[in-house]
Amino acid sequence: MGVEISPREAEVLELVGSHLSNAEIAAQLCISVRTVESHVSSLLRKLEVPDRRALARRSPEPAGAAAPRPAPALPAPLTSFVGRVNERAELGEMIRAHRQVTAVGPGGVGKTRLVLAVAAEAAGDYSDGVWFVDLVPVADPDLIATAVAGAVGLGEQPGRDMTESVVAALADRHALLVLDNCEHVVDGVAPLLERLLAGCPRVTVLATSRARLMVPFERVYPVPPLSMPADGESDAVALFMDRAAAVGRSPDPALRERIASICERLDGMALAIELAAARYPTLGLDGITAALSHPLRMLTGGSRADERHRSVRGVLDWSHALLEPADRALLRQVSVFVAPFTAVAAAEVAGGEEGIVAEGLARLAEQSLLVVTASRGRTEYRALETIRQYGMERLSEAGELAGTRSRHIGWCLARAAELAVAREDWRAGFDAVADDLRAALAWAADRPEQRTVAYRLARCLAELTFTRHLIGESQRRYEQAAALAGDATAGASMLRHAAAVAGCRMNGEDMYRLHRAAADAAHRTGDTIGAARDLATAAACAYRFSGKFVRNPQRDEVIALIGQARDLAGDDPAAQAAVALAEAGRALTEIGAAQDLDDDAVPVAIARAGRAVELAHRTGDPLTESAALDTLTCAQSWAGDTFAAAGTARRRITLLSSAPDTPAGTHELIEALSEAAEAGLGTGDLRGARRWARRLADHPLLAEVGHRATGWLLVAGALAGEVEETLTGGVRFLDGWQRAGGPARSVLGPPAAAVATIHGLRDDHDAWRDWSEVLMRLDPSPRNTRGYGAVFDAMLLLHRGQAPDALERLAPETGQVWQWVTWIWHHWYVALRAEAAVLAGSPDARDRVAEARTVVAGNPVAGAIVKRAEALLDGDREALLAAADAFDAAGCRYQSARTLVLAGGDHAVRGAAAFDALGLAPMAPDPADRWEIEGGPVTGCP
Repeated sequence: MGVEISPREAEVLELVGSHLSNAEIAAQLCISVRTVESHVSSLLRKLEVPDRRALARRSPEPAGAAAPRPAPALPAPLTSFVGRVNERAELGEMIRAHRQVTAVGPGGVGKTRLVLAVAAEAAGDYSDGVWFVDLVPVADPDLIATAVAGAVGLGEQPGRDMTESVVAALADRHALLVLDNCEHVVDGVAPLLERLLAGCPRVTVLATSRARLMVPFERVYPVPPLSMPADGESDAVALFMDRAAAVGRSPDPALRERIASICERLDGMALAIELAAARYPTLGLDGITAALSHPLRMLTGGSRADERHRSVRGVLDWSHALLEPADRALLRQVSVFVAPFTAVAAAEVAGGEEGIVAEGLARLAEQSLLVVTASRGRTEYRALETIRQYGMERLSEAGELAGTRSRHIGWCLARAAELAVAREDWRAGFDAVADDLRAALAWAADRPEQRTVAYRLARCLAELTFTRHLIGESQRRYEQAAALAGDATAGASMLRHAAAVAGCRMNGEDMYRLHRAAADAAHRTGDTIGAARDLATAAACAYRFSGKFVRNPQRDEVIALIGQARDLAGDDPAAQAAVALAEAGRALTEIGAAQDLDDDAVPVAIARAGRAVELAHRTGDPLTESAALDTLTCAQSWAGDTFAAAGTARRRITLLSSAPDTPAGTHELIEALSEAAEAGLGTGDLRGARRWARRLADHPLLAEVGHRATGWLLVAGALAGEVEETLTGGVRFLDGWQRAGGPARSVLGPPAAAVATIHGLRDDHDAWRDWSEVLMRLDPSPRNTRGYGAVFDAMLLLHRGQAPDALERLAPETGQVWQWVTWIWHHWYVALRAEAAVLAGSPDARDRVAEARTVVAGNPVAGAIVKRAEALLDGDREALLAAADAFDAAGCRYQSARTLVLAGGDHAVRGAAAFDALGLAPMAPDPADRWEIEGGPVTGCP
């Protein structure tokens, strides 16, 4: 019997198989993250798989086809779950009653299998699904949130760490989160759980650990050994018989008492029973009894839990002793792998021939010492954590730890090198080896003799995690590489990369700190030029990216950095360019902070920015030049030279097309795309604005921050009249903003105003009110109330026929609000103000139109608005229709339809039909009843 997978679910499944996060899938399919989550939950239920990793293995299924129902896929899928009826019921009841339950017990008691069975039974109780996170591969407590995010399908949100991203994403989820094997990273698990439980009221956590986690609200469930009653059914005996039958020989039911005796010797420990049962076909019960008698007789003293743990150790010792020497060596050598591995990988680490190693792995699997899984056309092996830890102990005892670890590190470096040039299945390839790379680095970083290789690993991981968009980890790895570097020069380079990643994370404080740290490192090597560049860059960051700081550095401190940099720069072109950039940034910042603007301030800023561009160009470094062009763009916009600013912004994009694909290059490109979109809006190039904004919205680094990614696309779409695009993008914007914790950031105000306006034009009053509230939460500053907010309000008021109110909203002269309308909004403000004056019958309307015509010259959209106002003033229908054509040519569908309605007659019918096609409400009141076109000039409101 098959299950039906919808075409959309098939698309989602394919992208899950490509290891995309939910937000990245949403961006690619142009649907909301919440919709993706719904599809993923549906697929988990339909395909009966427990987690995202298992779901990814199902991705090759034909799109839209009926998929066969697989057996439930568990972390160890090849054996059935036996017994534990009472335990399942008790633990299931506990997770229904409590939000955090920890199943505790010694290694080998069966915690993981029990928890997975309970989670599978409870899955239907959680509308947003059950997520399983195996923490065995996690060597660093700081990466717990990363592991959870990977299982849930989340990426990091720039501007917040991974823990904040996870908590924000799960804040309104109704889900069960299973954390397996917490004991070795409890220092990372505990703080994550505290924040999850506090911030996600409908998330329940079921954890396994050898000891309690000591977190608030924790309820502990001690997992007992398998039942061994004197009469009646015994789970322990049932497990032995099941596993013995699985390896080829079913015990006679008449032997149940003798099997019960063996299970009693093994204290009902599930792992010990499975290992013993695996030997039944070759040893029989007599052989097993004899072999177990000697080591188990030595177990005396200690608590019962400790004794049970030692009983597992005894069986492991016994199982190990029965292996051939080559298989013993192989078991301990492959124990260095923390993630599933292939025979090829095992051969590299064990130093043997692939065929011989593959045979050895098969024998270990037959003895239940390894678990075998098939994944994407290849066979993988893994050891249960208890067995892996035992193998590591044996590896150390044999004196082979250093040699095997070194070969494992070599294997990791080789895989990292392959990934650096890989083009296909990159994500899957990285995800398959990432945990081993991290584990190898954790081991090497603590050993002085491994410092060089640890540096190489840290640098590789920094580069790879950045490409994987794990940018929080990337920054940490670059900083770790800096600490491990053999010389301060390499360390300074790593710190500069870390600073660039911090910029991508929107963390201004870290950018500033890391550039200063790089300067200190450069000083230690006598590299005064490098130190000058780093000090100047730190100062420039404080100016260029002030919005990325929670608390900006003190003004005097930054000025002092510029002075130090200038003293060290000498005549080096790169250092001089960096100093010039910082000085230009200072000049611009002082303009923005000025109450009464000095007439010379803007020309000075432009001159300094131009000098910075000139010096940067001489360096031949596109990133240095891009930073200088950014500052020049801002200076030109302050001067009111909108078209020059737009040209500089476009020049920056062209320059970055050849820039390296590095953290610094990525950071510059994201900033440049945003600036280019703004430039298009300011000059009336709506098609260009939408093109750059689309590239920004599609950038994978912004997949988890839909509010930042879609912002300028929403503004451009709303101004162009792209209603459906704006409404759809608004869903992603709002979802991203809410998941980010609802930050109040003025840069997010224009998108909210844009979406609110579209809802207002649709006469959707409730949605308009909701988005207006969002807008005021985002930006209650004059930038909104006197700048872009006035522009959008005027558009809506004019659509509603409230021209006097629109004129009142735009009443301040542009000189009074220059700080808030400069750059993007100046032409829109002036043009709409002129039209409002005409439609409101203002006595100075003609003067307003004449003034506006001069200001907006060259702007196709603002120019058409002014032409429309003049046509209305003159009663010139032909001029109105020419304005409508101009709007069409500029890609401004809304204003074109509005112009047709204003033209009256049959044109008004066409305009009304265009409004209807756009999904907008009719203009009110009907202008055809108010204006005389071609019969005389506009006379004002009736």
